Amino acid sequence: MSEITSQTVLLAFLMFCRIGGCLMLMPGFASTRVPVQVRLLIAVAATLALVPLLLPGLNAALPALPAPTVLALLVTETMVGALIGLMGRLFFLALQFMASAAAMFIGFNGAPGIPIEDNEPTNAFTALITLTATLLFFLTNQHWEVLRALIASYSALPISEALNAEFTLAKLGDALATAFVLALQISSPFIIYALMINFMIGLANKFTPQIPVYFISVPFVLAGGFFILYLTIGEALGFFMLGFMGWLARG
Repeated sequence: MSEITSQTVLLAFLMFCRIGGCLMLMPGFASTRVPVQVRLLIAVAATLALVPLLLPGLNAALPALPAPTVLALLVTETMVGALIGLMGRLFFLALQFMASAAAMFIGFNGAPGIPIEDNEPTNAFTALITLTATLLFFLTNQHWEVLRALIASYSALPISEALNAEFTLAKLGDALATAFVLALQISSPFIIYALMINFMIGLANKFTPQIPVYFISVPFVLAGGFFILYLTIGEALGFFMLGFMGWLARG
């Protein structure tokens, strides 16, 4: 059993900065429905669980820590953790954005409902998709993959190296592009449906201008959108989780 020194405590606190910064923004963990005290205890527990695994490598990388270096590392490690958490959150924000767009495409963009997973109230269509995706995040054990990604981050972004701004922007850009392409693929049935149904309604309105075709068609358009949701929601959310899992595996 190794002796606990001031160096050990300091390195453990640096680990807490990276892990806490990640969990501060990672979907599921960073939900407003999770009390701040619970989030803090989760970050502390995850840090203490990973200390025995990562401490030897950190001791070898940082044999001595002068005060100015410690202050710089506190900021850098928090930024690295926040970068990882933000990239994960981009996937769920992209899904939420495209779910809101899909709700608008099928005419379900009425008054927002009660906020469930986030602070801002959203319509029931968007809340259903985002809440289910967050639930699948835990049911598919992706919260454990987040810890694996944090462990791997000490190889990709060593604690002894400064955070490169160009590398950070490149990673954020890649994550943003992957997230929105994935969300666009999921919402593509609603986009195609909206284009087809609005084209048909426009033609019908031209042929019979004396009849308010648009207002008559609203419930039928909404029913068709819900039928598409019924047919595709399982495959769509499964596809989303596969894409998110692939990003976590690739880092």
